[in-house]
Amino acid sequence: MENKNNMARRDFLGKGTKIVAASAAALTTLTTVVPSNAANGGKIKVALVGTGSRGSGTWGKNLIHPLKDYVEMVGLCDINPKRLKYAKGYIDTDAPLYPSGDFDRMIKETKPDYVIVTTPDCFHAHYAIRAMKLGCNAISEKPLATEAEQCQKLLDTEIQTGKSVTTTFNARHGASAEEIKRIILSGELGRIISAEYHEYLDIDHGASYFRRWHGKARFSGSLLVHKASHHFDQMNWWLDAEPEEVHAFGKVDFYGSNNPFRARNCRSCPFTKKCKFYWDIMKDKRYKELYVDNEDADGYLRDGCVWDNEIDTYDSMTVEVKYNNGVILSYSLNAYMPYEGQGIAFNGENGRLDVRNFHRQPWDVNNSAEFRYTQSFGKTRTWGVNSGKGEHGGSDMKLKRLLFVPDEKDPLAKLAGSRAGVMSSLIGIAARKSIETGERIKIADLVDVPLNWKW
Repeated sequence: MENKNNMARRDFLGKGTKIVAASAAALTTLTTVVPSNAANGGKIKVALVGTGSRGSGTWGKNLIHPLKDYVEMVGLCDINPKRLKYAKGYIDTDAPLYPSGDFDRMIKETKPDYVIVTTPDCFHAHYAIRAMKLGCNAISEKPLATEAEQCQKLLDTEIQTGKSVTTTFNARHGASAEEIKRIILSGELGRIISAEYHEYLDIDHGASYFRRWHGKARFSGSLLVHKASHHFDQMNWWLDAEPEEVHAFGKVDFYGSNNPFRARNCRSCPFTKKCKFYWDIMKDKRYKELYVDNEDADGYLRDGCVWDNEIDTYDSMTVEVKYNNGVILSYSLNAYMPYEGQGIAFNGENGRLDVRNFHRQPWDVNNSAEFRYTQSFGKTRTWGVNSGKGEHGGSDMKLKRLLFVPDEKDPLAKLAGSRAGVMSSLIGIAARKSIETGERIKIADLVDVPLNWKW
């Protein structure tokens, strides 16, 4: 009997040849995809599905007003009708409102160029696929998918329809991420042999995931998919490589059932005086108006208990990734640290690059990342890279400008398509599967696409 992996590689290499011949038009890079209205000098029409904090803020108010000369909001869609009404006022748009069951009607009536997807993670693929089938390009928040089956359907649909998916990896657009990319492209490190990425989520930011739907893996795919997809994508992009094999360990050993008391949510909790993780959502005007005032319509509690027994998203995890260029990555994420940031390193044949990037810490007076390059048999060089201003250090606006402003340059190839979105998701999906089974997981066994084929 022929080896399964050999059959898989043969199948997707063969499939790739047929696809390229049949649908070359569908494989244009994102930088050459021009929406119909933009091609005629008009505004790009966008519709938004998911009007939570990220949707109504980053991809709503903070998109259509700063870029009002280029973008027009033509429709808003959400499962919660009360939140829809709030979002319309917050965004300050005249766009019509559609309940989630009328998504198809919204597309047919408003005819957007792009559908922006900012729903809970488990629905990203569904709406991106539906948008493409209805004739639109899709822009999806990360992660692009939470299950391998979704990855397969996304890629198949993109090929079948000729439409494209952009994954909004804003982490590529940060000043320190750009600096890392430039250093690796310079060749100063020589051939990269191994890499390290360690994510530290503090007890403020880290705990926030476990108050929300993110703490349930069925919605988020776990933090290995939701949060780590940023980091896996950065590493894929920095190395210009794709994952082949993943092995991981993970556990819920801090939040969830790891506490003697719990309640439904913070507002109804009898233990507020003794719980260090008590959070008063009523002090945040925007969250109160966006979530608390509308929770009776869908039952979603934004201030859920971090000690909920149903929490199954890992709070401690380590991952090993083997890349197709031979690089080995060691990754970790812990979501209950006393400080926030990352420790990133690249070990090359000419030396080692260390990057320490901490956030909101007393010692981080300049809001900068610390870079250190230690040359083998040579000197050490240190310098800092300051973060920009605006959402996520200015990275969100950089991404939006590349998407919607004509003639914006992208010399570092920061725009990410479906391939990047799928590959970052698959590392997290494979890691989760490895934790569940104790096995090493081959990416080639999860999807049937040509792994050496990029678009």
